[in-house]
Amino acid sequence: MGNPLVHILAKEGYEVYITSRSSREDSGNVHYLKGNAMDDSFAFNVLKSRKWHAIVDFMVYSTQKLKDRIEKLVEATDQYVFISSCRVFADEDKIITEKSPRLLDVSKDTEYLKTDEYALRKAREEDLLRKYPNVTIVRPSVTFNDRRLQLGVYEVEDWLDRVLFDRTIVFSRDIASHITTMTYGEDVARGIAGLIGNPKALGEDLNIVTSEFHTWGEVMELYLEVLREKGLKPKVKMIDEALNLRIRRWQYQVKYARLFDRRFDNSKILDAVPGLTFADTRTMLRRCTENYLKKANSRVGLGWVSLLQDREAKELVSRKYFDSTVRYLKYLAVMLVPYKLLLKYIDRD
Repeated sequence: MGNPLVHILAKEGYEVYITSRSSREDSGNVHYLKGNAMDDSFAFNVLKSRKWHAIVDFMVYSTQKLKDRIEKLVEATDQYVFISSCRVFADEDKIITEKSPRLLDVSKDTEYLKTDEYALRKAREEDLLRKYPNVTIVRPSVTFNDRRLQLGVYEVEDWLDRVLFDRTIVFSRDIASHITTMTYGEDVARGIAGLIGNPKALGEDLNIVTSEFHTWGEVMELYLEVLREKGLKPKVKMIDEALNLRIRRWQYQVKYARLFDRRFDNSKILDAVPGLTFADTRTMLRRCTENYLKKANSRVGLGWVSLLQDREAKELVSRKYFDSTVRYLKYLAVMLVPYKLLLKYIDRD
C-alpha cells in the first residue's frame, strides 16, 4: 500500500516525506528522512519539525508503544491516519461492516485475550485513538500486489517459491473451505489518499475493502492455473488442519482469521470517496502472480514454515538449488531433528 500511496499523493501535488532507515535520494516532491521511525528521538524530531497536514502511519506498534507516543503523533498533524486491519473483527455470519463485533469485545478465549496478538493489538490501539477528533482509522483486508501474494497464512515465499525449487505446497482443507476477501493494494492506497483532508474521514473508521470474495481453495486453484500456464508443475499435498496450528504462537492467525468467513460491505468508504473502485480480484491476482514470476527469488527459502512443509511432504530439497555447501548442510541438520523437538524449538518464543 505504501509505495502506490506515495505516487498517488505526489501526483496530486502533495509534498510527501517518508522515513527510511537507508539513504535514498529525493525525487521531485517526494522526500526521504533517514532514520528509524521506531526510535523516539528520531520520530519526535520529525514530528515537531513542522505542522503536518496529514500523517499516515504504517508502523506496527505494540499497544504500549503507541500509548507512549500517541499524544505527540496526533498533536503534530491536522489528520492522523492509523492503519488498522480487518482482522480485528470476530467471526460473523453476516456481511461485515464497520459496526460489526470485534474479537477484543466478544471473545471468550481468556488465554487469547491475555496476548497482544495482532488482531487484539490493533483493536486496543483503535480504542486508544477514538477520543481524538482528528484521527482516521482505516482497515484493509488481505492486501496483495506483485510482491505479496498470500495463500491462507502463507506469504508468497512460503508457497510459490516452493514450486520454483521442486517442493510440494502443503495446504489445508480447513482453510481452503473458508471465504476470504483479498483487496489489491493500490486500490487501498487510492482509498487512503481520498480520505486525506476529507471531512467525512475525521473521527471515523473505514474498512477499505472490495465487496468481492472467494474461498481460499478457489484462490489456490487460480494460482496453480497461472503457474501451469507458465510451464511450471506445482505439487500440492492437502492435509486436514493447518500446519500453523501445531505451533502455539502461530495458531491465532488460523483460529481467529483464516478459519473465519470474510465478506464485507464497503459502502462507507465508497460514500466517503466517490469514484473509488476496486479491481476484479481474480484478474489482479493473475496479473500479480505473472509479474512475480518475472522476478522470482533465485535462492531457496529456509524459513520455518517451508521447513515444516518439507517435513510434512517427506521431501528434501535437492543440493543443486543451494548456493553453498554450508547452507545445504544446515538444511540437512534441521531436517534430521526429531519432529516433536523441532516443533518445540520453533515455538520457543
